[in-house]
Amino acid sequence: MNSNKLAVKGFITILTGLYSFQDCVHFLASVRKFHREPIIILIDRVPLILYPLLQVFGNVILKPAPSNENPVLASRQAKLALYGESLFEKTIYMDCDICLLSPIDEVFDFLDGVDLLVTEDVQPAIAKAANLLRVKQDILSTLQSVGLPLNANSIQYNGGFIAFTKSSKTQELFINFKKYFEMVVAHQNVLLLKDQGAFAAAVESVKPKMTTLSPVYNYLDKWKDVYTIDKPIKVMHCTYPYRPQYAKNVTRSLFTRIVDRTATIFLPNQLNNPWRLK
Repeated sequence: MNSNKLAVKGFITILTGLYSFQDCVHFLASVRKFHREPIIILIDRVPLILYPLLQVFGNVILKPAPSNENPVLASRQAKLALYGESLFEKTIYMDCDICLLSPIDEVFDFLDGVDLLVTEDVQPAIAKAANLLRVKQDILSTLQSVGLPLNANSIQYNGGFIAFTKSSKTQELFINFKKYFEMVVAHQNVLLLKDQGAFAAAVESVKPKMTTLSPVYNYLDKWKDVYTIDKPIKVMHCTYPYRPQYAKNVTRSLFTRIVDRTATIFLPNQLNNPWRLK
């Protein structure tokens, strides 16, 4: 690929540390079942010997993610870098614990005329987003006290699915995303190490031209009782370590079965990931 010219469209994901390696293999298998576009993986703290297991899916571009001992923080920092690291005019970012259940070509089409496509979190109201705080106190005023420009109408978007175009407005969004996430990191005494609050603040301050997509494009099966939908699910967000059977069926092959079998022996268990508690 000519680095001086952007490809029209492609996918990007993040793999920081071995905890998510098995998920990433299934992610790649699901995307390749329906799409041939290039897939960028921002990668860190994965042994080079394992890279061929990712590249076997074809047209996979491995780029170094910001390095950090804490793979969770590294993944957050990589998300801040998505705009700069994308080689595409139209980019679909998905967490690597996502599984496509059908093609999503239309998402690239939805980007015509907008800067950003997102999906709401299962708890969209920022004022009720207790998942962002370490402490039990008023949520909105706490977020505001650390410098995040949020209000009672601000929305929490789920960062597992973000589609964007290369535009000055999107670039400004990611610049502000980084600025506000640094505020989150600086206030770890009250805030959890999550990016949704910073992303919501960036959207609030930049106000890009955007569309909020249906939950079928970022369906968290673990919280299926929260949704009311009447259309087929296209993007299954499995959330560690929960992978429902129909997601397994999409990616099942001899290769993924071998990876799954050896993962129980050689890869760390996500349930025991100590960085999730930090």
